[in-house]
Amino acid sequence: MSRQHPQINLSRRSLFKFGAGAIGTGILTVGLGSNLLAAETAPAAPAEEEVTPDKALQELLDGNDRFVKRKRKNPHQSYTRLVEVAKGQKPFASVLGCADSRVPSEIVFDQGLGDLFVCRVAGNIATPEEIGSLEFGSLVLGSKVIMVVGHKRCGAVDAAIKGAQVPGQIGSLLAAIKPSVESSKGQSGDKVENACKANVLSQVKKLKSSTVLSELISAEKLKIVGAYYDLDTGKISILN
Repeated sequence: MSRQHPQINLSRRSLFKFGAGAIGTGILTVGLGSNLLAAETAPAAPAEEEVTPDKALQELLDGNDRFVKRKRKNPHQSYTRLVEVAKGQKPFASVLGCADSRVPSEIVFDQGLGDLFVCRVAGNIATPEEIGSLEFGSLVLGSKVIMVVGHKRCGAVDAAIKGAQVPGQIGSLLAAIKPSVESSKGQSGDKVENACKANVLSQVKKLKSSTVLSELISAEKLKIVGAYYDLDTGKISILN
């Protein structure tokens, strides 16, 4: 950030007042006056292109397409970018994903430092804390899209289907997924995949019930979508 120098931040009128009192003031006046004139007549810098929810979603999908095709650009991963975003963040998208180590958002979407606001929890469930975090990411930081990402062979979903007896707080995760397991029963195909997709859509619905997020959606400042990640191919598919 450039430093301001109040002692020379003068209007033309002020400069002319100084003209009769000091040696070399005429030179100073002409020099600064010319600079001011140039500043006034110089064309304005082009405005940064606005990121819309649709553009933000497309950027995520384009990044995943590069990842799948092994054509990653690895953007915004330099030291220069690190220094830049250390001063502040403005992520264009948020991701509510599973804590599974095989689904790192910045890699599968080919993004870098400061691009994504990521919340991760086993089973990609929208707990009050996750919802609050995503509200902050959208309302305060300006994220334009929230993508809930479930994935193939999710262990948390599989455990919820099997009714596994688990210690500690793990059971709270399975309890949150259980309604989606029940709603997906009777569907043809893989039980874990069906339950996983149902769980994603359930969490999307829960996020949309947030007053903060729903108002942003109504104002066309935010979009919330569900997606499914294939562990074998790396492909993200949008769920309807």
